[in-house]
Formats: sequence, structure tokens, C-alpha cells
Amino acid sequence: MTMTVKPRKPWAPNRKDRVRSLSVLAVAVFGAWAVVSFTGLSGKIGFIFSFVLIYTLVQAIVGVRLRGSKALGDTVAQSIIYLGSALVFMPVASILYMTVTKGIKGLHFSLFTASMSNASFLDPVGNGGLLHALVGTLYLVLIAMVVSVPMGILTALYLTEIKGKGAGFIQFVVQAMSGVPSVVAGLFIFTSVILVSPLKTSAAAGALALAVLMIPTVTRTSQEVLLLVPTDLREAGLAMGATQWRTVAMIVVPAARNGLITATILGVARIAGETAPLIFTIGGADKLNMNPFKDYQSALPFYVWKGLTLGTPESLQRAWTGILILLILVLSLFVAARSLGGRRMAK
Repeated sequence: MTMTVKPRKPWAPNRKDRVRSLSVLAVAVFGAWAVVSFTGLSGKIGFIFSFVLIYTLVQAIVGVRLRGSKALGDTVAQSIIYLGSALVFMPVASILYMTVTKGIKGLHFSLFTASMSNASFLDPVGNGGLLHALVGTLYLVLIAMVVSVPMGILTALYLTEIKGKGAGFIQFVVQAMSGVPSVVAGLFIFTSVILVSPLKTSAAAGALALAVLMIPTVTRTSQEVLLLVPTDLREAGLAMGATQWRTVAMIVVPAARNGLITATILGVARIAGETAPLIFTIGGADKLNMNPFKDYQSALPFYVWKGLTLGTPESLQRAWTGILILLILVLSLFVAARSLGGRRMAK
């Protein structure tokens, strides 16, 4: 009878190591609390500073006693890494915590079923809702996708597959558009479309401004995805007698399908929270408008901006609730993009 030897992991911490680490952590937390409570070093920043200092000191003492003086450098380096991670994570966690705690207070059922046509931002939070802003955001995203997704993917295909004479200039334009401030996109559509064409302030005009910002994101992300498609697939298609466009359409694009969907989602996430272009292009209606090509329209970013500018407790609460809804939308898009990207890498 043969026995399978269970593989050992000598680098993994054992129970004694875990208990020691938890003890050091507890001492650091208690010490930081004592420093904040009995000295002038108060507040969250004081607690974090004291915690890092005490944790490093205690960990260094424990490490020197167990492993000698060589452990001192490792302990200091480990503490610096932990501190850097905390400095990166804490602002994000603080934003999420503040948004959730302040935004959840304004959630109610009619928020998603009513508009502000019979209420104002100064009324109690239970009056009115943001249905008009949700519908406007949906129109803006859909029209911007119709304009920018085909243009961005076709541009990426030209830059990666065709590589014609104008590829260098187009690549330069795409890179330049990536750095265009969002307010410039809004002013561009306002002066070149709204003032001189039959299309006036509406969801369609706002979507054109957002498309200007979305095209570079979709193009550059699609480029990276298409470059990951193995060259052998292209050569196999050409070797079987297929033309270049059939090879691209039937082999390259299907192989990069999930990546192109990811590029689209990232493009939508890029524009979902933009406010500056919408100030010049959609007008900001308080009622529900089902026609995206006529009359003023609203959107979640505009709803938030309007609530913040009024500055009353009721309007600020509406703004925080709108920020929470918008944050959930954007985070959902990023999670979907990561999920599709991971599935593509697994394949």
C-alpha cells in the first residue's frame, strides 16, 4: 500500500507565527489608542501614525529576539510596505464609506419611480425622485455607445491590422484626444453643433460630447486587446486563402470578442460620471423627457451637481444619494469589465 506524502509548505506561517502576529497587532492597536487618548496627538492621522510606529518597533523587537539583528531590516521594509498599502487603500475606503453612509439616508421607493417635476431640491427628501436622471443617463450612454463603439473598434482595427499610411497620424490624434479635458468636449459640441445645427440642447447633443471622450478609451483598449490575438491565427486564415478583411472579420474579431466588450464597458465607465460636458449640452430638466433629440434632458451627474450647488440640507442629501447610485453603477461596470477580462485571459 502506497502512501501519498502531503506536500509541506515551510514558508507558510504556523499557528505560533499567527498568534505572534496577532499579539503584535493587538499591542500596536492598544498602544496607538493610548497615545491618542492621553497625548495631544489625536485624530485618525495621529492614530495611524502611532500605530505604524509602535507596530514597527514591537515587530522589530520580536524579530531581533527570534532571528537576530538581520531581522531588523526586514521588519522596517515590511512596515514601509504596509504603510504604503494603507495610504493607498484608506482614501478609497474613506470615499466609499462616506458615500454609502451619507447616500443611504436618502433612499426611498419613489426615488426610482418619480421625477422632480412636482418637487424641488429644497423640498423634503421624500418628495420627488431621480427617474428623469436615470432615463437621461441611459439615453446618453446608449447614444454615445452607438457613435463611439463602432468608430473606436474600427479605428483600432485599422491601426493594428491595416496599418495604412495615415496610421501614425491617427494614432497621434487618438493619444491627443485621450488628454482632452471634458469641459473642452462640451464646449466643442456647444459651439460646433448646438449653435449652428438643428440639433439643440438635448440628450443627443450631450451624448456627442461624451462620445468625444469615449472614443479614445475604446480605441486604445481595443488596440491592446487586438494585439493579444496570436499572429498564428491571422497567418492560418491567410494560408487557407481568406482575404485580409475576412480574416479580420471571421477570425481576429471573434477571438477578441470578450476583450472588445471589456473595452466598451470601460468606455462607458469613463463617461458615466462626467458632468462638465453636460452643463453645456443637455440643459438639465427636472421632468421626465422621453425624446432624446428634443428639449432639455437630465442625467445623474447633472442631478448631483445641481444638488451640490444649491447647498441646502435637502439638496445636499439628494446629491449624496445620486452620488451613491452613480458610484454603484460605475463600480458594477468595472466589475463586469474585470470579469470579462479574466475570462478572456483564462481562455
